[in-house]
Amino acid sequence: MTTPESPSAGRPKAVLYRNGSVYTAADPFATAMVVEGGTVAWVGSEQAATSIADSSMEIIDLRGALVNPGFVDSHAHLTETGIALGSLALGGTASAAELLAAVAAAPGQGTVLGHGWDETRWADATLPTAEELERAAGGRAVYLARVDVHSALVSATLAGSAGLRGRDGFDGGPRVRRDAHAAARQFTRALPAATLREHQARALAEAAANGYVAVAEMGAPHIGGAEDLRIAAAWNEGAAGAPAVPEVLPYWGELAESEAHARSILDSFGFGIRGLAGDLNIDGSLGSRTAALRSAYSDSAEQGTLYLGVDEAAAHLAACSLLGIQGGFHVIGDAGLDAALDALDLAAEQVGEQRVRAAGHRFEHVEMVDAAAVARLAKYAVTVSAQPAFDAAWGGPGGLYEQRLGERSRGMNPFATLYAQGVPVCFGSDSPVTPLRPWSSIRACLEHHNPDQRISARAAFLGHTRAGWRAARHPDFMAGQLVPGAPASFAVWEVEELMVQVADGRVQSWSTDPRARTPLLPALDTGTDPTCLQTVSNGVELFASPALRH
Repeated sequence: MTTPESPSAGRPKAVLYRNGSVYTAADPFATAMVVEGGTVAWVGSEQAATSIADSSMEIIDLRGALVNPGFVDSHAHLTETGIALGSLALGGTASAAELLAAVAAAPGQGTVLGHGWDETRWADATLPTAEELERAAGGRAVYLARVDVHSALVSATLAGSAGLRGRDGFDGGPRVRRDAHAAARQFTRALPAATLREHQARALAEAAANGYVAVAEMGAPHIGGAEDLRIAAAWNEGAAGAPAVPEVLPYWGELAESEAHARSILDSFGFGIRGLAGDLNIDGSLGSRTAALRSAYSDSAEQGTLYLGVDEAAAHLAACSLLGIQGGFHVIGDAGLDAALDALDLAAEQVGEQRVRAAGHRFEHVEMVDAAAVARLAKYAVTVSAQPAFDAAWGGPGGLYEQRLGERSRGMNPFATLYAQGVPVCFGSDSPVTPLRPWSSIRACLEHHNPDQRISARAAFLGHTRAGWRAARHPDFMAGQLVPGAPASFAVWEVEELMVQVADGRVQSWSTDPRARTPLLPALDTGTDPTCLQTVSNGVELFASPALRH
């Protein structure tokens, strides 16, 4: 936050937040906080705040607002998010006819881009034909990403320009998967650096406006390429005149064949890559039927796709372990997870279990996981980076999970089991797959469609904050909390009510007993999310609502 200069000291003013609620382990009933520079200097009571307030401070009256540690999105795609925010929003379409109408009405002359269609929500899941899509576009190139971004609808014009004929996943129709989808997406993402920055700036502004202080950018060769990740990481340099944005935690999903190869990949970037992890795909998605399953999909004879073999995956994990960096994969299906876990076993045989554990590897998504797999994840201290909003969107009777998996759908996203067995868990959105809405994600944990897998709001909140920093192996162990000496990275929220919320309805869901010593969080059973009033990262203001200081 750029604050007024103190004439006497020549330094930014300290900022006193008071008359609200501060989520802090230092004092569960704190109502005030002082920020000096990039650090939390003090938290305490309103009475104490009155005694320390003076004219050298900027004083912000919270008027009952909540201050909490800023959110970390542990899996996001900035350029993809920016494109989705600025292109056709197809999540509300209910039929092929509505999708075609949106394409026909698309403004401009260039490629028609869209995101978010989901045929499993349509009464008639029939997709438009290639001819219908071509007519609606009037000959323009068209790329419309499915909500999971593992398949898309493309026009014949784009298929020709991108050279899709003969590629795996292209049958001449409008829907492309696997290699053909990667080629189609890359064709539409071959954009000037300035345009890529514009898309990323839009995504980062959206994140800041929703209380995020950091996002883990999951770059990969098949998504945006190395230049896209370089542009994303450059936001951390804070160029003069550029807006302050959330910190970018860059990951690169490229397969390493050896320790030397892994080192060469890292060195090729010239900046700090968090790990060779993220969207290095072992398999695909359930929605596009590319997640690798032990047995066929309930609505198809397909079993999905394994993009990596066990030996390849093991060599990658062994190389990363030897370098002491994070490795990992995108893995969703149970057969995909089997391959990833077998790779862990093989890597441990090659370089030693301790080295594998110490590297802090992470697996993204991990939606289909049974008790035996949970035990193996815990054995190797693998962090699961999950997306609670997936269950909110696709779980429950009649949802995508049930359509694709039948009875197997009840075992999806077992957050409570992962927590109970000591598997480190952090949460993200996979934006643009689901929106950058952290409180909705926390609500999804509380309201998991399988009651046995619900977790408390506090556990979910930690998974969206402090656990995100730990999963990225952030060097400051105090990141993600508001205590004296911690980074001043937080968000301010207008809230209706604060309470303690637990997943088990048999347990009292609120407490005013000071002996409970439990910080309060917003009531999430109201159906609406709290409103973000301000987001601050290391003392720098990223977003502020006009309502904050009025």
